[in-house]
Amino acid sequence: MGAAHAQTSDPAHLSLVAGYKAAFTCSAHFNAGRSVEQIAGDELHRIYPGYREAMAALPDAVIDEDAKTVSVSYEGGARIAAWRPYLGCAQLPTMASMDVADDLPVIAAKWDRAEPEPLAENLSDDPALFETVDAAFDRATYGEGTETTAILVVKDGAIVAEQYREGFDAQTPQRTWSVAKSIAATVIGAAVEEGIITTDEPAGLEAWSSPGDPRGAITLENLLHMSSGLTSSAAGNRTDDIYFGGGRVVDHAITNRLVAEPGTRWRYANNDTMTAMRALHERMKNDKKFLEYPFKKVLNPLGMNHTFLETDWNGDFVMSSQVWTTARDLARIGLLYLGDGVWEGERILPEGWADYVASPAPAQPPATRDDGSQIPGYGAQFWLFGERHGLPEGSYAAMGNRGQYLMITPAENILIVRRGFDDGGGFDIAKFSADVLAALDE
Repeated sequence: MGAAHAQTSDPAHLSLVAGYKAAFTCSAHFNAGRSVEQIAGDELHRIYPGYREAMAALPDAVIDEDAKTVSVSYEGGARIAAWRPYLGCAQLPTMASMDVADDLPVIAAKWDRAEPEPLAENLSDDPALFETVDAAFDRATYGEGTETTAILVVKDGAIVAEQYREGFDAQTPQRTWSVAKSIAATVIGAAVEEGIITTDEPAGLEAWSSPGDPRGAITLENLLHMSSGLTSSAAGNRTDDIYFGGGRVVDHAITNRLVAEPGTRWRYANNDTMTAMRALHERMKNDKKFLEYPFKKVLNPLGMNHTFLETDWNGDFVMSSQVWTTARDLARIGLLYLGDGVWEGERILPEGWADYVASPAPAQPPATRDDGSQIPGYGAQFWLFGERHGLPEGSYAAMGNRGQYLMITPAENILIVRRGFDDGGGFDIAKFSADVLAALDE
């Protein structure tokens, strides 16, 4: 029996694939208003290779518009995802019945989320900039197999270029994938500013508090730097049990053993980000306040009204990936960093937090891949760019799978947001950013 065929008949694997379909359909439909046909063409078209054959064999997702749930049946059961205001969709545990959705964590507060002040606009009429932005949509100039859905360029606080693919506009959120990690760092920064948590003290997880547990020495900074020293899957970004399996953060992200001295080894790991947010959860000692905190302290003040922060069914944010937001909302995050954490006169992040996330961590990823291409450096949940990538020193970016990018270039006071559904080798954000900067300099 071939490996692919074995997977399509394995209940454990089918449960993950059905969870993928339920979760993505739920989020894309209820967060972004996308139709089943649109979801099939984008969110469910470019999926993990190991999931493709099994996905094709699954029945259609069943969407309940009134209950705001999605279920996908498979041989052995059904996977269910349920939507909530602000918090988007959460997957129910495997083998759970639909009534479990009634007990999912919710935000009960009815905030008056007034329409925020619009971002300033000073749209350019420069043909060179138009040509560069257009090229981002041609599926070839910045990478074969790329599929751009949005480009937004902000210079000196004003939008100078903005373009969307058919089916998307300024109000259409997409899954950020790992751009969520940088949003997590922003939420943690707000908590540092308020004195709720500090970066240089042990994370303080209860699961690591037994006498002699060496994990008790792991600091929040170690987690932000991707240098916890904890073991993880071979890729580090494959946390399928949480992302698609309905698993809890407390059961899968914080339970790994220590295999390296904290702070000495860089290893990209979704678990480090989820663990950092779990540390904040435990430090706050209040589930309701924890769920509301990112909205009250970051999203609402910035006017990020089209952003959903999704959780597991236990009420922990899966903020290593499962955030849905728009290009304009991401630009607001970028403007917060360009303003050193101050928004409309209010300090949200600690003074110097922007420099902190953009400073090289003590342990770094390799400088190049096997093919010789450049790998960015790493700060605190942001990737670092500079002259070796053809960009001004001090540039840094939030980056996520399928081509999600927020590039911040303080030297030029410029932000570049790019969203997509990439396949193949991916979108060359460094080259595109350099071309945008060159066009703006002409």
